[in-house]
Amino acid sequence: MPRQVAPREPLLAYVFWHWKRTAVVATDYEDRQRAFHAALAAAPSAGFLGSFSVGLSHAPWAAGGDDAYEDWYLMEGFAALGLLNAAAVSTSRAVPHDAAAAVAAGGAGGLYALRRGATLHQPRYAHWFGKPEGMSYNDLFARLAPVVDQVQGALWMRQMVLGPAGEFCLHATVPVPLPAVFSALVVPLRQAWPGLANTSTEPTGRDVD
Repeated sequence: MPRQVAPREPLLAYVFWHWKRTAVVATDYEDRQRAFHAALAAAPSAGFLGSFSVGLSHAPWAAGGDDAYEDWYLMEGFAALGLLNAAAVSTSRAVPHDAAAAVAAGGAGGLYALRRGATLHQPRYAHWFGKPEGMSYNDLFARLAPVVDQVQGALWMRQMVLGPAGEFCLHATVPVPLPAVFSALVVPLRQAWPGLANTSTEPTGRDVD
């Protein structure tokens, strides 16, 4: 009998949008967020690969389009999501988590899987869009593949309809002229927390099953 090969876990990202209370100074808010990310990095849960955070504006699903932050928590597979959820508010991570949450005015979350490329640790632009009506997913991925490869970007796809943002997000270091049919919302990003130092676990240059 041929040996059974376990399917590779998908690279997932829990994406969390959040914004500060009006009376809170931005530097204090960001310092608290960085402390939480650092605590996660120092004591990661199983399957957690790291995180990065960006500042953004004009995203209608985050703070009504005002200044907000977008955290990307990277993990190997769906099992790691549950472990991260428990770890974020326990032991050494509990105090920095609570300190960060205390000054947040609101938040929203989403779940995305990497479909092509490799995670960009310091993306400068996010391109949000949905699948055009009448276009198949196979056609969509075929049309986007050369674009993603050319700009060395990362194409993420929403999972289980979880999240207020678009179904797809293309991260890149430059604005990408996507075909007009995608009607992408382009959001400039500002780095708030550094990304992963080690990219060896991430797929690159092909579609991710």
